[in-house]
Amino acid sequence: MQRTDIRNIAIVAHVDHGKTTLVDEMLKQSGIFRDNQVVEDRVMDSGDLERERGITILAKNTSIRYNGVKINVIDTPGHADFSGEVERVLKMVDGVLLLVDAAEGPMPQTRFVLSKALEMGHRVVVVVNKIDRPDARIFEVVDEVLDLLISLDATDEQIESPVLFCSGRDGTASLDPNGPFENLKPLLDAILSHIPCPEVDTEGPLQMLVSSIDYNDYVGRICIGKVERGTIRKGQEVVVCDYHEGHAPYRARVVNLYTIEGLNRTAVEQAQAGDIVCLSGIADITIGDTICAVETPEPISFVKISEPTVEMVFSVNDSPFAGREGKFVTSRHLRARLERELLKDVSLRVSDTDTTESFRVCGRGEMHLSILIETMRREGYEFSVGAPKAMLKEIDGKLCEPMERVVIDVPADAVGSVMSKLSARKGELVEMTPQGDRMKIEFLVPSRGLFGYRNEMLTDTRGEGIMNSVFESYVPFKGEISGRNTGALVAFETGEAVTYGLYNAQERGTLFIGPGTQVYEGMVVGESPKDEDLNVNVCKKKHATNTRSSNADEALRLTPPRQMSLENCIEFISDDELIEVTPLNLRIRKRILDSNLRAKARFASKNR
Repeated sequence: MQRTDIRNIAIVAHVDHGKTTLVDEMLKQSGIFRDNQVVEDRVMDSGDLERERGITILAKNTSIRYNGVKINVIDTPGHADFSGEVERVLKMVDGVLLLVDAAEGPMPQTRFVLSKALEMGHRVVVVVNKIDRPDARIFEVVDEVLDLLISLDATDEQIESPVLFCSGRDGTASLDPNGPFENLKPLLDAILSHIPCPEVDTEGPLQMLVSSIDYNDYVGRICIGKVERGTIRKGQEVVVCDYHEGHAPYRARVVNLYTIEGLNRTAVEQAQAGDIVCLSGIADITIGDTICAVETPEPISFVKISEPTVEMVFSVNDSPFAGREGKFVTSRHLRARLERELLKDVSLRVSDTDTTESFRVCGRGEMHLSILIETMRREGYEFSVGAPKAMLKEIDGKLCEPMERVVIDVPADAVGSVMSKLSARKGELVEMTPQGDRMKIEFLVPSRGLFGYRNEMLTDTRGEGIMNSVFESYVPFKGEISGRNTGALVAFETGEAVTYGLYNAQERGTLFIGPGTQVYEGMVVGESPKDEDLNVNVCKKKHATNTRSSNADEALRLTPPRQMSLENCIEFISDDELIEVTPLNLRIRKRILDSNLRAKARFASKNR
């Protein structure tokens, strides 16, 4: 049976190509909001971190109605670190809208998400967005998308995808790049005509794959997925099967059943195959499980999610200031929170280490893990994290490491410095494409070679560079890469930083703290330009004497300290340092706080 009254689509694109803005306009033009309703921009980015950073972190469901058809729309993240979100939601849809920026063209994440959609056999509608940009390259971008489809072995049907020209900000679309541009009706018509309606068996036994998990304090875990077969009803007894782990199926009951209407969940009594639904009442359900009829427990195979490539160690905070600012500080709290994160993040891996006080957390990239750290910090957790490391694998007897495809868009006069820095980090040049007065450079670089590079790149390009990367493959180990070539200014004693001590210390390097900051021995308070650590006494006060000096009345002028965000801290730290994460502060510290013990350890490692 064909469900002609429904379409299930996902919007996929590279980061900042306009997915969420386009969904905003689709919702507005479909009549979801009242005429006088005040609506925020990027209404789908509901999380605080998403709104602050201007990126989508979690895939979200919405729906619109057009010409009597319900179109279920899934807005997906564009950043490569959250591509696990894209991979799992593609199981819920029958086609994708591929957004491509009219100036930037296909980028690394465009290639990744498109390859996943083509592997599943999904139909594609190509949308060239932001055609109102002054630097738009509309016809060149269309050719680049066609080349990309051919290089990814798309079928003839997928290559002949319709191409629309759109301005998501203005809410207009057209099949002709010259217009007319009035509304999004041409785009919605293309969805109805080109994206296939679900072909389903509504009479067979129930089968539903869980593709996403939400949580509510009142009803507990809420699972989201598409009904693949049969009908699901509120109050129905079901069997939950786990395809991957081989756990024994268990019985449960559907307590609440919802479908998605606009931005809200609407309670319903039943839903048929082809519908995307949310349900609650099953306490232990997780992503990849299948909800089946009691008489036919048949699990559905879940998409294989790409493996994580970066790891960090999360530990209980043991600094002198431990327990002062956090609400959850023990290893039990830390373990429970990480296990809860595993339920909704299929790209994350958590394992035990040699001690009960720390956990090895593996993710897709530095941003993937930094978002987790920031979220936990805002929830009241206090802990410490080590420097990121690339996950190495042994393949066919050879030690291999993850390689990233990096695309950097820089001014033409900054190309030399970018190429020399990436070459020193074992990067291999793939392609250079001039774009006006800028250059688009494509490199293959080991994941560990990118740690700490983003800030360097921004400095070298005077803030004008744009860098994007996506995991490419595992390759044989490329050899040693030199780490940070600067040292740290380390506090010599515990106390409060004062102006006199900071004034003397700032001559040694760049400070991270200002007057009045509480410090402890072994805490990193700045960066030294020399390739060695320097102990500084930022708590030192000026001795009072009865002798008046010629400059006694002159005010000591301090250079404003460098404000270190979480991403800056992660990029800065080396292997012998930790980041102390609390709800109120981020502090960088040495693993060994005592300066004498630290010197002995350094001497022993040199003579080893």
